[in-house]
Amino acid sequence: MIPLRDDNPTTIPPVVTIGLCALVFLWQQTLSQDAGTIAVYAYGVVPAVLFGNDSLPPGIARIPAELSIFTSMFMHGGWMHIIGNMLYLWIFGNNIEDTLGHVRFILFYLLCGVAAALAQSLINTHSEVPMIGASGAIAGVLGAYMVLFPRAHVLVLVPFGFFTQLLRLPALLVLGFWFVLQLFEGGLIAANGEGGVAHWAHIGGFVAGIALIFLLRGRPPAAAQWPRRGPWG
Repeated sequence: MIPLRDDNPTTIPPVVTIGLCALVFLWQQTLSQDAGTIAVYAYGVVPAVLFGNDSLPPGIARIPAELSIFTSMFMHGGWMHIIGNMLYLWIFGNNIEDTLGHVRFILFYLLCGVAAALAQSLINTHSEVPMIGASGAIAGVLGAYMVLFPRAHVLVLVPFGFFTQLLRLPALLVLGFWFVLQLFEGGLIAANGEGGVAHWAHIGGFVAGIALIFLLRGRPPAAAQWPRRGPWG
């Protein structure tokens, strides 16, 4: 399922986090292929380095391994990677930022990213595969959205073979299905070896988002207004 929009509008898009991700990605595009690979190792999370089981060569190490947890969540591996992440952040992040306010939202986003990086790294503390991307932090946004706005409706594009269907579904179903999918695929990867998607980062970020939203929100949202119909029907 590909989310397109929700019927839970606000006036506060998550421009700070989207802007930082976009600026860092544009910087990545200016690098040569070799320099780009070095940047991924230098600023991405390498579990073996983070837990002291290995170290980067002197020519690649740029920052303390602990700081890579933060730098990694603003880097991306390609156009589809950043477009997909920013789509989710644009749709679901504005409501969480509206609930928390700018400062607490940034804190929430960073803490979810930290939890995501640690969750993925703890699966294999000797892994030398670098991890980059905002998806772990965004997974925390999804977890918070599911808790706060379960009855908000999301317009999703669902592929059926060669055909696609637009459906209007409750956020609880859309995001709950997404989380179950991460658990399933994360279990398969753990059984068969490492893959290209950090599913356990998604799981860790999602769970952290659920826990943190109760700690950081100032007041509960006006859920009594739901369910309501969006502009598409």
